[in-house]
Amino acid sequence: MQRQGFIGGNAAIRVRAAGGVLLVAHLAFVAWFTLRPLDVPWVMPPNLTPFAGIRADLALGWPEAARRIAEGLALLAPLGVLLPTVHGRLWTSTLGSLVRTAAAGALVSLGILLLQTGVPGRVPDVDSLLLNTAGVVLAHAAVVPAARSRLRRARTAVPQEEAAQGRTPTFPRVGIAP
Repeated sequence: MQRQGFIGGNAAIRVRAAGGVLLVAHLAFVAWFTLRPLDVPWVMPPNLTPFAGIRADLALGWPEAARRIAEGLALLAPLGVLLPTVHGRLWTSTLGSLVRTAAAGALVSLGILLLQTGVPGRVPDVDSLLLNTAGVVLAHAAVVPAARSRLRRARTAVPQEEAAQGRTPTFPRVGIAP
């Protein structure tokens, strides 16, 4: 029995499976990138003040600030597309999907932040949590609603053979004769 609102068929299963593989691969890359120890001579104290790191980046000047902020936004941005792909719902609330994806992205980012406290050379930064979550939200808002709309239109489109022949006629109910 097929669940209501989910993409059906073999193609949908392959898309969800590919999304799952890409999600695991991306999370493995993020874990490797953010949790490997760094060999540094000294370490800054943790930043627990929201937007303090972003203000410090902006004080460095435009190219360096843009690079650092873009890195923060881009690190977990693919989750904004991969999480809904793995879930596979076509008929769902756009706002609900955005909130679920943002919450999942924030939790992944928080997990990374907490794990970084035990890694030599890594310093927890609350601004990375904010930028990572914003990246997930931006990627989801830019891609998922349009993709779902397109898939819904493709799924509900009338096949060409049926359009050429016309609709099957329906007969009104006829009551029982007296």
